[in-house]
Amino acid sequence: MRAFRPDKLGSLIRNVVSEMIANDLQDPRISRFASVTRVEVSGDLQVAKVHVSVMGSDTEQRSTMRALDHAKGHIQRGLARGISVRHCPEIRFVADQSIKRAAEIIRIIDENVPPTDTQDDDDFVNEADDDVTRDAGPPNGVS
Repeated sequence: MRAFRPDKLGSLIRNVVSEMIANDLQDPRISRFASVTRVEVSGDLQVAKVHVSVMGSDTEQRSTMRALDHAKGHIQRGLARGISVRHCPEIRFVADQSIKRAAEIIRIIDENVPPTDTQDDDDFVNEADDDVTRDAGPPNGVS
């Protein structure tokens, strides 16, 4: 059975680290489109892997990850102040590619789906509306 505490602590760490990246860090190397996607906390609560997704080029992603590693001490201190646990887990930043992969899959699907003819669908709906109004008769049984 999986413990509830690592998940709860991971959620709390995600909120604090996301807030710090968005508001406290002034490093120009950090992309504005960097977001914390998830946090995995080890069972002994000693290590937290912070998965960060960066929308942009590979260069922007590498730059953002280097800047986050550089600011790790500052983020670690802010995290220790932001959560109330006896021992604050050591954070490790990991580049998350899942959002980029999902966007690429959606792009490929969109390219390969044949276009639909919406004109036929609109004609069918309009004909159905006409049939309903003709068959409805006068309101409230008034002749």
